[in-house]
Amino acid sequence: MSELTLTVMRLGFLAVLWLFVIVAVQVIRSDLFGTRVTQRGSRRQDARPQQNTRQQAAAPPQQRGQQPAASGGGRQRRGAPTKLVVSEGTLTGTTVALQGQTITLGRAHDSTIVLDDDYASSRHARIYPDRDGQWIVEDLGSTNGTYLDRTRLTTATPIPLGAPIRIGKTVIELRK
Repeated sequence: MSELTLTVMRLGFLAVLWLFVIVAVQVIRSDLFGTRVTQRGSRRQDARPQQNTRQQAAAPPQQRGQQPAASGGGRQRRGAPTKLVVSEGTLTGTTVALQGQTITLGRAHDSTIVLDDDYASSRHARIYPDRDGQWIVEDLGSTNGTYLDRTRLTTATPIPLGAPIRIGKTVIELRK
């Protein structure tokens, strides 16, 4: 092997070694100091109630009361939950208005509720409305599981009003 080839291989190996060291330091730094995800999530949730009020004020009377309820009439709408509340964990007190959209839960930055919890997966669970106006919780293949009233979820399951949904140290409930 020529001296030039040997030198190029040594420099390439040195570059790969330094790249590994830099990535390892970034991972350790993010584990020690965390990320600024909670700040971003709180700003997003502070803006939501203002948008809801504006949208409801501008909407015609037929559309104001619409929840993801079925066409069954006023009875289902009155008993339907209107918000998702974090009752335990680092985000205690956080409220998300239910507007018929899918709510994702996990550590990923693009989740609706970003969980800063060692026991939560990146894409841990999702909560979505079905056609009957019932809210459904589904575990997305998380490592530590999603629990509804102490029962580990294996399939998509309807959520009763006020039933605790546990993801690691975080507990979430549907409320009126």
